[in-house]
Amino acid sequence: MDAFTAGILQRIESTRSDLDHARRTGDDFLAEVEQAELDDLHRLAAEHGVHIGAA
Repeated sequence: MDAFTAGILQRIESTRSDLDHARRTGDDFLAEVEQAELDDLHRLAAEHGVHIGAA
């Protein structure tokens, strides 16, 4: 696995965790921000052929 792939997968994992935390604590604004970041990371991964598995 190259550094780009490892990095994008790590960022996706971290953002998913942050999104879950925001939802659990009821922080709707932060949840929206994290969801947008996650959507961008998924798009970036797809553009570069990075398979991210089940979302």
